[in-house]
Amino acid sequence: MAYEHQIDYDQRVIEIRGLYKSFGSLKVLQGVDLDVFKGENVVVLGRSGTGKSVLIKIIAGLLPPDAGTVDVLGRRVSELSEEALRALRLKLGFSFQNSALYDSMSIRENLEFPVIRNMPAMNKSSLNDLVKETLDAVGLLNKIDRMPSELSGGQRKRIGIARTLMLKPEIMLYDEPTAGLDPVTSVEINKLINEVQERYNTSAIIITHDLACAKTTGDRVVMLFEGKVAKEGSFQEVFASDDPEVQNFYNYNFIQ
Repeated sequence: MAYEHQIDYDQRVIEIRGLYKSFGSLKVLQGVDLDVFKGENVVVLGRSGTGKSVLIKIIAGLLPPDAGTVDVLGRRVSELSEEALRALRLKLGFSFQNSALYDSMSIRENLEFPVIRNMPAMNKSSLNDLVKETLDAVGLLNKIDRMPSELSGGQRKRIGIARTLMLKPEIMLYDEPTAGLDPVTSVEINKLINEVQERYNTSAIIITHDLACAKTTGDRVVMLFEGKVAKEGSFQEVFASDDPEVQNFYNYNFIQ
């Protein structure tokens, strides 16, 4: 069961209408409509190549849409100046599939980096306290002076999430958070995603094809087929469908 998150259905933090994106002749997104409300974890499911990762790159302003609108925290992403877009991205925590840590930096230095870059006025003592607080939140305070190469895949994933939390984002974007992890570690990451929502009061889009992740973390599940939203609702509502595409996806993943 997903955690009972406190969701404000009067406040949309992401609003997407009529979103299209193609790469040459490859049509990836074909008219996607999606809302994310404050305090809500929305899971986006779909097979590889259905445009899940493209969707969050457009939300973050990393890719331009071909058509449609994307509003994030009340700002139309496509109309923002470079400076305004940078300011908006500070409110987005982007958890990359590969954790994206700097191998030459210690864990402490990895977490300090985004703060030093974006909040240079913070003094050393406050920064040190923030690093420790954030590492404690992901259960890895004892790894503060280790190097990324000394950590397991699950620990690196946790550190990657911790680094995004250093700037206290309002929205988390998780790209395949359990990819490449063993089942036990995947359960721990799913639990952490819910704990982040509770502790930091974030809203989130979670891109995954892992049904255990979807069931555990999602307040709402959105399923993409052929670049469009095919099904939307709670995990139980989506997979109660007798739609053969939905059932084939479920059976392929084989979740008990």
